[in-house]
Amino acid sequence: MGQNHFNNEKIRQAFFLNLSFMLIEVIGGLITGSLAILSDALHDLGDSITLGAAWYLERISRKGRTATFSYGYKRFSLLGGLISGIVLLIGSVVVLFYAIPGLIDPKPVHAEGMLIFAVLGVIINGYAALSIRKGKSLNEKMIGLHLLEDVLGWVAVLVGSLFMVFFEIPWLDPLLSVFISLFILFHVFVNLKKNLRLLLQGTPPSIDIGKMHQTLTHFSEIRGIHDCHVWSMDGNYHVLTIHLVLCDNYDLKALADLKKRVRASLADSGVDHVTLEFELPDEPCGLINC
Repeated sequence: MGQNHFNNEKIRQAFFLNLSFMLIEVIGGLITGSLAILSDALHDLGDSITLGAAWYLERISRKGRTATFSYGYKRFSLLGGLISGIVLLIGSVVVLFYAIPGLIDPKPVHAEGMLIFAVLGVIINGYAALSIRKGKSLNEKMIGLHLLEDVLGWVAVLVGSLFMVFFEIPWLDPLLSVFISLFILFHVFVNLKKNLRLLLQGTPPSIDIGKMHQTLTHFSEIRGIHDCHVWSMDGNYHVLTIHLVLCDNYDLKALADLKKRVRASLADSGVDHVTLEFELPDEPCGLINC
């Protein structure tokens, strides 16, 4: 609980840092005439909205079970990650929309001013990125991607502004915007794919169902396995339900011991919540498509 609270506080700090620096970026972009800085300000506006939503949803995801959400609120963290990804996706496309024409008709920029803002950007966004680096949920990882985007963006602006101080290459500014956006788009697609898979209750990539079946068939009391379902609440907390067909009609004490041994055998499988249903050898399951 302490680590979760720590990470949520870091998300809150990142939100206020991002929002404050976004306002500074708008002023700096207008003063320097830098498309890269204004593009990053647009990204940061989206990031601020995203971080605010992520902060709120991550806090909700820590709540316990209720009658409405019997598994708790962990999936709200996935919702936060989905919102973050969509905002990043839209922001990157908007930046590309303005940056690509800038390659054809580049505008002059104030390189020295860009350099000053780039140094500030690396320091402030670097601090925020380091603060949230220990997050484990997909929501926190997507936030980390936002912050990594900002750091890399400002590093690129820093390098580009250094070149433009000594050389007259105004097209470098929009080119930086294009490369930053393409880099982020690639990683957004990767993380959104993971997020959507879990939201649609796909099997977590880290879970090997075949290996799990092999482990359970080694028990002499188990004749067969079916109706096996594995899904994830937030990318970290995984749930398993499975039907085990028994070889004989065992008494309750023997079944309690078997249940304990089965759960112990699954301890290293990555599953956190295991629900077992025992069936007699000739007992019809009663479920469709078992």
